Amino acid sequence: MNALEYADVSFTYPATDTEPSPSPVLEHVSLAVPEGAFALITGSTGSGKSTLLRLAKPEVAPTGTLGGNVLAFGRDVRTLSSVESAQTVGLVFQSPDSQIVCDTVWHEMAFGLENLGTPVPEMRRRVAETCMFFGMEPWFRRQTANLSGGQRQMLALAATLAMRPRLLLLDEPTSMLDPVAEKDFLAMLFRANRELGVTVVVATHAPEPMRDVATCAFRVEDGHVRELSLGEAVDACAFRPDGVVSASEGVAASGSKPALSFRDTWFRYSRDADWVLRGLDLEVPEGEVTALVGGNGSGKTTLLQLACGTLAAQRGRVSRPHAASQAYLLQSPRAILSAQTVREELLLWSNGAGYGEAEVAEMMERLGLEGVAARNPLDLSGGQQQLVAFAKVLLTRPDLLVLDEPTKGLDAVACTKLARLVQELREEGRSVLLATHDLAFVSAVADSVSLLFDGGVTCTERPDEFLAGSWLYHA
Repeated sequence: MNALEYADVSFTYPATDTEPSPSPVLEHVSLAVPEGAFALITGSTGSGKSTLLRLAKPEVAPTGTLGGNVLAFGRDVRTLSSVESAQTVGLVFQSPDSQIVCDTVWHEMAFGLENLGTPVPEMRRRVAETCMFFGMEPWFRRQTANLSGGQRQMLALAATLAMRPRLLLLDEPTSMLDPVAEKDFLAMLFRANRELGVTVVVATHAPEPMRDVATCAFRVEDGHVRELSLGEAVDACAFRPDGVVSASEGVAASGSKPALSFRDTWFRYSRDADWVLRGLDLEVPEGEVTALVGGNGSGKTTLLQLACGTLAAQRGRVSRPHAASQAYLLQSPRAILSAQTVREELLLWSNGAGYGEAEVAEMMERLGLEGVAARNPLDLSGGQQQLVAFAKVLLTRPDLLVLDEPTKGLDAVACTKLARLVQELREEGRSVLLATHDLAFVSAVADSVSLLFDGGVTCTERPDEFLAGSWLYHA
């Protein structure tokens, strides 16, 4: 039996005043995922991968016109009751923040089961067994807000599996995980597939880590879906920054003065909490691209927030000479998206920042956004939202640009476009500080990479030196 089947499926988002005749996102798509498979769904940013997955889960399916049928284990998903749907199809979103709703781990684990009306004894057993399976006992009673990115993603997966779905859909589940957390997450996903018999379907721009466990692969392209070999899937998604000259090969940065500096910096979120940063020293040279790497929970995002002034250090000194001319792209692009169309979104800051229609049109063309100019930003894929948010902050022409996981949800082509724009900023003498797990991107754009561990900077090296000496990080 097929666990998931799309039978002549077409889908079009609703018409708007600015886009009265939208083109279909999916056209006459037919594919079948056998029960017990571990399937990969690849495709460019905005190709329709997320739409394809969400159509299999009516509770979160996008609004629009659907033709054809989506079947889970032979049944049209639209005919499933809410209980049947939860027990048949589970969906883990790209960002765990879009899924986690409770303040503690134990409550989040029980939340879905409570909504299903699961008897208390059965609920306790399922929560206990799932937590034991995932090794979550040490942080079972912790606050969800205090978990690392890897733990939050693991919690989203575990809470979904506690409802015992037969089919599990995941949208870019490892895009925000460090190398160790990614391996742990994929190991648990593989165990769920092989040991629990759960059929797994993963939409991803990074299939390489799953090559050895996947059983089949598909690619979404121009509204259609075709099956391809695992090798073809990996090759099609490989990041090859053609035309991007790495920082070490380009012009020398000025190095005259720091664009940002931290001296003996300490920070924690409350008096009784552990220190996130302890005696940290870091200098971001003027006119250079500085990359931060480190495990989930190592303090990268905290450091970026201190750099932007949204947090203040309890001890030490943070010098911000470009405080009046800097921009910050958060991990979640939705935080700065508020307009009704992409074009309107990119014009929102035009008066204050001194740019206009021509600059917006050029930026949309450079990032491949012209085709979605009339779409609501919140209706776009996660990768497209990332590009819109990046374009919005870049249009302000900041002297210091701070980026948190800038390549999250992006395909290789979009990453290359982003790399070129970052390189241009550097050539103009502007400074960039970015935190990422994407070492291929770091290798392409950064002048230096700093490793955060135990609240401080363990080392700062050129990307090629860092990668040559690391057995954990690879481009």
